[in-house]
Amino acid sequence: MVHRPEWPTLLVLAGGFGTRLKSALDDCPKALAPVGGTPFLGLLLEAWRQEGVRNILFLLHHKSDQISNYLEKNNDSLLESITWATIREEVPLGTGGAIANAVQSRNLSGNILVVNADTWTNQCLEVVRSAPCPAMGVVHIKDTSRYGTVEFDADHIVTGFHEKKATSSESGWINAGVYLLNAEMFRNWDGNPFSLEQDFFPKMVEQRQLHSVSLATDFIDIGVPDDYHRFIDWVMSGREEPL
Repeated sequence: MVHRPEWPTLLVLAGGFGTRLKSALDDCPKALAPVGGTPFLGLLLEAWRQEGVRNILFLLHHKSDQISNYLEKNNDSLLESITWATIREEVPLGTGGAIANAVQSRNLSGNILVVNADTWTNQCLEVVRSAPCPAMGVVHIKDTSRYGTVEFDADHIVTGFHEKKATSSESGWINAGVYLLNAEMFRNWDGNPFSLEQDFFPKMVEQRQLHSVSLATDFIDIGVPDDYHRFIDWVMSGREEPL
C-alpha cells in the first residue's frame, strides 16, 4: 500500500490589491472576479474540494469584507464539509508575512499547502503535498514574458530564478504559485512584511533546499485583463482546449 500523507491545511493568499486588473473589475477584489456569473474563487473552491482539501485558511487584506461575506454565503454549498476561517491583515504583510502571521496566530504545525487566489491550476495539489518538503510547483508554458523562470537540476532541486523579460516570448518553466512548506520555517518571524518570492525562496535556493514539482495542469494567472478575459473564454467554451 502506498502511504499518502494526510491533507495539510491549505493557506490561500487572497490579500493582494489587484492593481493591474482594476480596469476590468471596478470595486471587486481579484479573487471574486466574475467568470460567467461565478466568482473566480468559487471555481477554485469547487476544484479544491474535489481534490480532497478539508481545511482552509483565507489570508485577506484588500477588500477583505467582500471575500468574507462571499465565503459566509457559501458555507453550506461550496464550503460544505470544509473547515475554514479567515485571517485579516491590518497592514499588508507580503506573501511570506501573511503565511508567517497565519502560522503564529493559529499555532499551525507540520506541513502546509499554499496557493494564490488569483491563479488557476487543477488537480495538482495531490502531487505537491506528496513531494519532499519544501516544494514549489512549476509549470511549463510557451511564453514566459509575463513571468520569471525557474531552473532546476536533474534531482529536481531548484537552482535559480530569472527575472521576467517583457521582450522575450521563450518557453520555459515558471513558478505555478503552489507550495508545500512547513510551519516551523515561519515560527521565528519578527513581524515585518516579507515576500516568499523575493526574500524567502532565494535563501532556500542558496542552500539547495527547495524541490521543484513539475505539474501537468492548465495554468493561468488572471492578474492582467488579457489573461483574465482569456480564462473567461476558456471556461465558457467548456474547458476542452488547453489554456
